[in-house]
Parts: sequence; C-alpha cells; structure tokens
Amino acid sequence: MDADFIVIGGGIAGTSAGARLAQLGRVVLLEAESGLGYHASGRSAALFEQNYGSVPTIALNKASASHHQTADGGVLSPRGLLLLGTDATENAYQHDVVAMKLTQMSAAEAKALVPILDDTVITKAAHHGDAWDIDTDRLIQNFARQVRGNGDIFQNVRVDRVEKTANGWSVSCGDQTWTAKVLVNAAGAWADHVAELAGVAPIGLVPYRRSMARIPAPGGHDVSGWPMIFGAGETWYAKPDAGALLVSPADEDPSEPMDAWADDMTIAEGLERYQTHMTEPVTRLLATWAGLRTFAPDRCLVLGRDGQVSDFIWVAGQGGYGFQSSPAASQLVADLVAGRTPEIGPEHVAAMDPGRF
Repeated sequence: MDADFIVIGGGIAGTSAGARLAQLGRVVLLEAESGLGYHASGRSAALFEQNYGSVPTIALNKASASHHQTADGGVLSPRGLLLLGTDATENAYQHDVVAMKLTQMSAAEAKALVPILDDTVITKAAHHGDAWDIDTDRLIQNFARQVRGNGDIFQNVRVDRVEKTANGWSVSCGDQTWTAKVLVNAAGAWADHVAELAGVAPIGLVPYRRSMARIPAPGGHDVSGWPMIFGAGETWYAKPDAGALLVSPADEDPSEPMDAWADDMTIAEGLERYQTHMTEPVTRLLATWAGLRTFAPDRCLVLGRDGQVSDFIWVAGQGGYGFQSSPAASQLVADLVAGRTPEIGPEHVAAMDPGRF
C-alpha cells in the first residue's frame, strides 16, 4: 500500500487537508495541473475577513485566525475593507453593514481612504480595519511542505480510474496507480466527477465563474494603502494589487468544470458598475481572467466522511472562502478522521457534514 491517505486535488483544499492528515499517516497528493493552486486557488481575491460568509464559514474563519497570523511566520498583511452605498443600494448596504459588522463613516471619510471616490454618488460608507491580505502562495507552500514531510505530491496527474478495494482505494492515471486506506476528494470544481469515478453519489456541486480585470492605478495614484472596496450587495469589488487595481464584476454564472476565462461583456458591465462610484475612468485593461467558485446546493462547505462510504472524505464546496477558512476546515477534517472532538461547535460540524445530502 502506497499510503494511508490519497488526496485528489492540489488547491488550498487539498494541500491544507493533506498537511493535517500527514500528522495521522502517510499522504499521497495528486494534482492534475503542473503546479499547485492552478485553478480557483490561483485566482482568488485573497482577503481574510472573519465576518464574510455563512454562519458555519464564519466559525471556520474565526478558528483560522491564529494560524493565519502566526503559523510559519504568518501570511497576513493589513488591507481593510470599505463598503460603498448609494440611494439605489440602500437595502443591500444596510444588510452588508449588519452581516459583516462594519463601522459606518461619512462619504468624506471614505474619500480620505480612496481619493477617487465620487462623493456626489456615494451616500453611505462603512469600514472594517481588521481585513487582511493573504499571501496565498506562501500558505499553499507551507501546507505542501507539511505534506512532503510525511508523503509525496505528484503533479500532472489526471485521475481516470478510482476503484474500491478490500483494503481501501486504488487511484490511477494512465499506467500509474496509487493505493491507500482513505480517499480524500478535494478536487474543487471536479469533486462530483471524482465521486462518480469512485462510485460515490455526487452532491450536486455547481461551479460558478468569477471574472477579474487588472487596471492601471487610477489617475496615477499610489493604491498600495487603499482598502478592498465592495459595492453594496457585492455587485462589484476592487482591490489593490502590486501597484495596479483588480476589479471584479462579482459575477456568478454556472459553468461546467473547466479552465475558466473571462467574458468580455461581463467584465465591461462590472467595470461600469465600478466606474459609477469613481471620478477616474477606466481607460485600459492590463489583463483579464476568471476562476470557478464551487458551491454545494445550500452554499455551505462540505467537510467530512461521506454519508454512505465512510472511507471517502469530502473537502469540497469552498466557494469563495477556501483560503480564509482553510486552517480550521482542514483541522476539522483531520479531527473527524481521527475521531477527535472538533474545535468548532457541533452545530457547525453538522451544517457541513456530507451526510446532510
């Protein structure tokens, strides 16, 4: 037998789960692409905001804070979050303020943070200073190093056969085969496909496209100290990035699992929503791309043993919360596998249990 655990998927879900499980036994991690974090993980907005997400997700976020801040030197740097509202978005704005526990400020105060805001359009603003950039590559590589401490990572491995055996599982790619007692499905947008290969009932996961444009720093401003900016109702957002600005239409279009790309019309619509709040127009694009955010039907993460096949472990449905929740989500998976009492409350564990489907 090659290992105790085979993990399919080398994004943040798979690398973090593999790192925790490596403390329980030998891990083999299989990634279809040439590098870790290629798909959704490599296209994340990379913000740690504890109050962003559903109730179970927020519980994971809060349980992840200490790891993000201290483990391996920490992966966080200050950013802050700014929410903008207009007369037309009053209801959505009020909902977001309450949901994310933001502190309201005047439009003038918001303009002091982001000088290109159009305070003739923006009627309301709210801020949270405790939102942080995540060094996503460092986080993945930290987890990957822990996997390699008690196992191996194989890249360019597109799994085409999964078989149940008397002793666990056999997973193959062409003429290569690995065996293990436990199979961990962390395949992101492809997680239901992996389940079907394994003869396990799919959950009904749906990948949704999220597009991004990178634009030059507006008006030549130094954007490095600007917060991440959200339109009320998350109809768009913008975030500083290496001297430029990332702008997303916050689109959520259902997709087949694929190497996603940005739709030009969707990008244009999102940039228009962004521009209505700003005094500086967008004159050119530096780049565009898209990723897939995959959700379960109830939009909660799917973490733990399959309801019918106990040695098949789901680490799926991260949506847009994979990086910020990964330390606690992976610890929860390891605790469940080891039969330990999880750190987060039982009501949250039940909300993310694959058996709920």
